[in-house]
Amino acid sequence: LTGILKSLNTEAEIISIENGQIPLDKVLGTQKFSFEKAEQAAGWLKEMRGEHIPETEEYGINSFTYVARRPFHPQKFFEFLHQDWPCGKLIRSKGYFWLASRPQFAGQWNQAGGIARYGFAGMFWKAIPENRWPQDEESLQTIKENWQEPFGDMRQELVFIGQNLNAEMVTAELDACLLNDSELLAGKQLWETLPDPFPAWEAA
Repeated sequence: LTGILKSLNTEAEIISIENGQIPLDKVLGTQKFSFEKAEQAAGWLKEMRGEHIPETEEYGINSFTYVARRPFHPQKFFEFLHQDWPCGKLIRSKGYFWLASRPQFAGQWNQAGGIARYGFAGMFWKAIPENRWPQDEESLQTIKENWQEPFGDMRQELVFIGQNLNAEMVTAELDACLLNDSELLAGKQLWETLPDPFPAWEAA
């Protein structure tokens, strides 16, 4: 449990108690909680940034980020998400995915324990005319950091945190969901005809 908690919130103070006995000043009026800081300290976010947390390894907790620069075949990725987890115990996963059948849009994946959901995340900047991009330098720099031709910021970026996860096995299964070379080269005319079992997306 300690390892799981450290992987989910790397900066939280963990206090062991017995029979609910704990000094109240440890949990009430501490002024320690900051929503903004908690968002930035999320284990999945630190993993996505490459800030690996090694102390969790003693508990068998590990994490990895999957990144790919070609779209998923929607049917294959749907089946991946709905299978029994192939290895270890998946505790938390989150990120963005790109379906070939919906080439302009990013999908969002969010899973914690036995609860998981996916849906509409927004449009990729690649699909938006540059005259509609934000004009401040910070936003433009963020867009450029994730840019790689020929698909710009369109990509898969998924973080997995769990116990005894086999990153190579999961990566191989996700790679098998990507379009193959002939499908990729066929372009969007073919992509949009691929079977897509995901429900229609509605912007939040």
